[in-house]
Amino acid sequence: MPHKRTTRLIAALTLGVALTACTGNTPQNQGGGNQGGVRVANDEPGKKVVIGFSAPAADHGWMAAISNAAKAEAGKYSDVELRAVEGTNDVNLQISQVETFINDKVDAIVLLPFDGAALTPVALKAMKAGITVINVDRQFDSPFAARSTVLGDNYGMGVSAGTYVCERLKGKTDAVVAEIAGIDSLPLTQDRSKGFAEALAGCGLKVSNRVAAEFTVESGEKAAANLLQAARRIDAIWNHDDDQGVGVTAAIKNSGRSEFFMVGGAGSANVMREIKADNGPHKATVIYPSTQGADGIRLARLAVQNKSLGDLVEVEVPRQVQLYAPVVTKDNVDRYLPTAFES
Repeated sequence: MPHKRTTRLIAALTLGVALTACTGNTPQNQGGGNQGGVRVANDEPGKKVVIGFSAPAADHGWMAAISNAAKAEAGKYSDVELRAVEGTNDVNLQISQVETFINDKVDAIVLLPFDGAALTPVALKAMKAGITVINVDRQFDSPFAARSTVLGDNYGMGVSAGTYVCERLKGKTDAVVAEIAGIDSLPLTQDRSKGFAEALAGCGLKVSNRVAAEFTVESGEKAAANLLQAARRIDAIWNHDDDQGVGVTAAIKNSGRSEFFMVGGAGSANVMREIKADNGPHKATVIYPSTQGADGIRLARLAVQNKSLGDLVEVEVPRQVQLYAPVVTKDNVDRYLPTAFES
């Protein structure tokens, strides 16, 4: 991996650790709070912060986990009042939800937009009204539309998956590597595939067979069935998304094939349980954190209270936090399973 990209991933990990280690409000570790129960100044209750929260409909395991984690995180703080609205995939309705937050004069808005470009104007309006906006996962078109942005690392997911595949297939120069992507028109899918291809190239491998699904169980099963029919031999498969992976796994079971191993994507609990039991094709999954909404709640609280991240010298909350994309295997699965989402 080029030095610049390695540095970027390490920096993202450092910020992610700082965020989860230093902004909790309780001494216990509650699935993402302070590690080891060490209290810091940011733990102490301060000025009351009213936070509006809006995200797309929870019609996907990962998205449901985003909203649930955000609500749970807000509940840990005695100085936070969360006003969460029902998730929606209707852009106009989500715009209306943010308009209501503005009219209600909330202190902050944590927003995972269904469409970042479409929600940019109303986010700008909120910022101009003096409301702290924290953008989650899908970026706005303007840097002025949010105080801070919390992102996963789609390119890094591909790099992590490709690096793991290289390690497993070390020395097997004729290995057949397959890829089951998500929606090809989305930049996030393109970034994941780019990172995967570049990591494989580093060990002399390439993607031999590739299909795209739609992040659903049904599409995953169909895409995987097509892949298995087209490729008579496979050594490794990377599936971009563990929710569509439910269908992928069903197609593999129906095919009766077992000559390959599979790497998942996003980090669902059902895939992690399979990894731990070592009784299925999944030998690893790459996390795309479903903690982003919860991290957004923490950042919103700190920003409104004029606090910073405790492990940084900087006296302000960062403009952007990009979370790391670690590989979960049988060796470390117990560390990640408690915060995994259910597909």
